[in-house]
Formats: sequence, structure tokens, C-alpha cells
Amino acid sequence: MESPFLLLLLLFLFLSPTPSSSSSIDNFHQAFPIVEPDPGHTKLRLSREGLEAIEKITNPIAAVAVIGPYRSGKSFLLNQLLSLSCYEGFGVGHMRDTKTKGIWVWGTPIDLDINGVRTSVFYLDTEGFESVGKSNVYDDRIFALATVLSSVLIYNLPEMIREADISRLSFAVELAEEFYGRVKGQDVAFEPAKLLWLIQRDFLQGKSVQEMVNEALRRVPNTDGNKNIDMVNQIRDSLAVMGDNSTAFSLPQPHIQRTKLCDMEDVELDQLYVKRREQLKELVASIITPKIVQGKTLNGKEFVSFLEQILEALNKGEIPSTGSLVEVFNKNILEKCLKLYSEKMAKLVLPLPEESLQGAHDRSRDEVTKVFDQQHFGRHHAKKSFMQLDEEIQQVYKNVVLQNEYQSSRLCEALYTRCEDKMDQLQVLKLPSLAKFNAGFLQCNRSFEHECVGPSKTNYELRMMKMMGKSRSLFIKEYNHRLFNWLVAFSLVMVVIGRFFIKFILVEIGAWALFIFLETYTRMFWTAESLYYNPVWHFIVATWETVVYSPILDLDRWAIPLGVMVSLFILYWRCYGRKKHGSLLPLYRSNKNGPNRPRTD
Repeated sequence: MESPFLLLLLLFLFLSPTPSSSSSIDNFHQAFPIVEPDPGHTKLRLSREGLEAIEKITNPIAAVAVIGPYRSGKSFLLNQLLSLSCYEGFGVGHMRDTKTKGIWVWGTPIDLDINGVRTSVFYLDTEGFESVGKSNVYDDRIFALATVLSSVLIYNLPEMIREADISRLSFAVELAEEFYGRVKGQDVAFEPAKLLWLIQRDFLQGKSVQEMVNEALRRVPNTDGNKNIDMVNQIRDSLAVMGDNSTAFSLPQPHIQRTKLCDMEDVELDQLYVKRREQLKELVASIITPKIVQGKTLNGKEFVSFLEQILEALNKGEIPSTGSLVEVFNKNILEKCLKLYSEKMAKLVLPLPEESLQGAHDRSRDEVTKVFDQQHFGRHHAKKSFMQLDEEIQQVYKNVVLQNEYQSSRLCEALYTRCEDKMDQLQVLKLPSLAKFNAGFLQCNRSFEHECVGPSKTNYELRMMKMMGKSRSLFIKEYNHRLFNWLVAFSLVMVVIGRFFIKFILVEIGAWALFIFLETYTRMFWTAESLYYNPVWHFIVATWETVVYSPILDLDRWAIPLGVMVSLFILYWRCYGRKKHGSLLPLYRSNKNGPNRPRTD
């Protein structure tokens, strides 16, 4: 029989919730990796475990990073600054294998009041330089990332400053020249980290640590013109310019037995070391400021986003460079400027003449360039960003030019087709009129000249000239012949109407006279061309044009309505008007069949 205690235990385990593998971290009082090396130890990648500790912070963030050679006591120094033992703080090298791979963060920040702003200060431990199995490029990436992220950069050096230590500062110098050498009052990409030279040595040969740093940064004579010495001297010159942003501090050895430091309390350590350690804490607290990026402080999530941007930039090339950082910081500005240019060009009503489009492009480009000059980051490498912006602007402009050509071609084609249809309509006028053709011809020319704009106008002007000239020649060629035939047909129709319908003798006589004149007059000329160039024919044409078309009356348009009205009037007159009013016109009269005709046998 099972015991009641065992049954209760099983029931409790069954009802207890199973912990989730994706649960958040409960204890942040420990060190977490935030950046780790890839398997090849050449590039860096993010570690989400440590980022969670940072993302939860809502206060402005500041970071203190310690960099230096492999096994130089960086982790122990950080534990001392955080008042932590080796067993609860960052892993110390002599206790186990190298713990710090990449960059680690202490999960619990120290809250400080900096200029009235509640600031959360994180401490970062970095992988040491010059360890076995790593490339120099990897060390450069660690150094670059720590330089960019930190508000205070502690350069931890044992005993002395070497030439390699100065050379490694080249990235910090490039950052200073690229990002910090801007006009005062303008926003900077991010404020520079305060460089703290920390020399751990018991004696300095009678020199202060500041004198030692100044001596190390003096120019090296280079009578032979060695390029490497020139490069190091340039770094020295730049570091001298950054003098206001640099501090030197000495720290004696805590105890002669370094391997037992983790087991010692403060009372067992060198008291001069303890005193200097406390002074170092005060110095760090006095020079630290919240991390400023693009003119504003960062909270935890913003700091992580900033870290992601920087890591992407540093991993972009084979060697980390300030140029890649400039591209990251100017990326949003490039997009903003390109969007501004695109919006301005999108407001244009196409098509436009090429000169007007070029002028709009130049004005928009100048305005965008001013915005970029005011907001871009970097001094030297910003030229590359500007060239990229200019290339993208030119690409957008090319698309606008193509769109303008398409719209111009489409508009001019529509106008050309409209004029072509108009010319075809004028070729088949019911009553041929040269005046009406000329009026339509001029109207087409004016409308095309005024409305057709853009790069396609020249080509379509040539097409218009050919089409209009051809239409005019064809109309004039057919005009005289059509007019002559129309007049002959008109005279015969009027003979029939005057004889049988209205029975108006004068109309019939006039119609016969016109017909006989046309038929006999043409016999006087050998050719139709000689007839059409005769002054008499010109008089006939002028009379015809006056009757058929004028600005007041277009007989071609109103011929059918007027014909219907005249027909109705004649019909009315024949049926009713003559009975009431009698004949007002000299009509045909014959008594042969009248009612008073005498009867015959």
C-alpha cells in the first residue's frame, strides 16, 4: 500500500506548471554575453540573452567599457568597480579558461544622478587583444564596438604604453575626426567616449601617469620617411587634438600574489590600491554622461537597436571602418532626402518642356542637398554618402524624364489624331468652302502649338507639318472641281424646283442662265486649270465663299435645317398661303384648262 505522502507528492508534481523553455530571465544579478564571436572568430553576432537585460531599462543609459590586452586584469578591475567578488561577478582568467568571449554586460546597472538625469550605468567586459587563435581584424571589431557603445572607455594597460596600443587607437581617432569635428550647436551622430588611460604599475620612474601618456604621444622622428611611423604620428597628432576628451590614471598592483586576489578581502589588499580604486570609481562617475545618439539619450530598447546598427556596419566589410558607420547613420537621412526629392518631382504636372523639367530637377536637387548638408553625419566619408544620394536622385530623375517623354508623346499623339480627324472632316464638306478649311487649319495649328509640350513636340511638329500640308494640297486640288460640279447640280435642281414646285419663272430663268453660263463658259478654255485661274472664276469663288461661310453663318452646318424650313414654307404657301393672300410672285399662268374655258363641240 502506497503511503499518503507519496501520493500527495505525485499529485503536486502533476499539477505544478511545467517551466517554459522561452521564459524570461529571473536573476539579472550576473554577467551576460551581448556580443559573441562567430565560429571562425572573425566577425561578431548578437546574443539575445544579454540584450534582454538591457532592453528592460527605461532610464537613459550610459556604458563603461574596459578594453586591453589578453590577461591584463580587465574582468577583475570591473568586479572591483562594481564591488563584486570574483565568484559573483565577471569571470576572472586565472580561475578558469578565458571566460570573456566577445563582449559581456553586468545584468544589474548602477543608477546615478548625472546632471539631474537618472541614468542607468552598465559595465561592459571585452575580450582581450592578442590572444591565441584570433585575427587582428577580430580585435579591431571588438575595440571599435566598445569605442562606439561606451560613454567611458577605460584603456587598461599593464606597466607601460606600447606602440601597438597607440596604433590600436586609430579607429577612435577616425571616429573623432569623422563624427565629432562638426560645428557646435548641431546634432552629432553620437558623443565621443571619454578615453581613460589606466596604467597598472607600482612605479613610473619618477614620472606621473599623465607625463607618461604625453611622452608616449609625442611625435616620433621619421627622417627616413617610414610610412608606418607617419601613420602612427598622425594618430598621435589626432590624439593630442582630443586632449580634452582624454584622462590618465595610475593604479598600483593590489597584491604581489595575483593568483590569490579573488580570495582576499579589502583589508588584505594594498591600501594604496584600495584608495586609488575608490578614486577611480569617483573619476569614472564624474566623467560619465548618458549615451547621446543623434541628439537624444537612449533607453534600453533604443540602445539595443543602436548596437544592432553598429554591429551590422562593422561586419559589413572585411575590415571595420568609420566609412561603414557613416553609411549606417546616413542611411535614414539618405532615404529622407530621396523621399523629399521624389515628393517634389511627383507634384509636377507632366508633360513639361525639357527646360522646365530640368529647372524643377535642379531646384529640387539643390533643396535636398541643403537638407543633407545640414543633417548628414561624418566629414570625410560623408562624400560617399552624398555621391550615393546623387546617384539615386539621378535615377529618380531618369524615371521622371521617361515618364515625361511618355506623357508628352501620349498628349501630342492625341492632338495629332484630333487634327488629322479634323482635316478628314474638312475634306468631305457638304458645301466645299476654302475659308472654312483655312479656319479649321489655323485652329488645329494653334491648338497643337499651345497644348503639345514636352520632348515629343519637335517630332510631332514635323509630322503635323507634313500631314497638314498634304491635307491642304488635297483639298485645294479637289476644291475647284467639286465647286464647279456642285454649281452645275445646283442650277439643275433649281430649274426643277422653279418649274414644277414653286412655279416661279424668275427662279427657273436664273437657274437656266447659271447652267448655260457654266456649260458654255467652260468651252472657252482648253483646260480646267486655265478656267480656275480666270478672274471670272475667282469672282464666282469669292461670291460662293461669302455666301457659304462667314463668322456669323456657316451654311455647311445649317444647309439641311434651312432646306427643311424653306421646303415647309413652300409647302405651306402652296397649300394655304396662295388662297388667302393671292400670288405675290410672278407664277406660271395658263387659262387653257381654266374653268372659263369655252366649250367646244
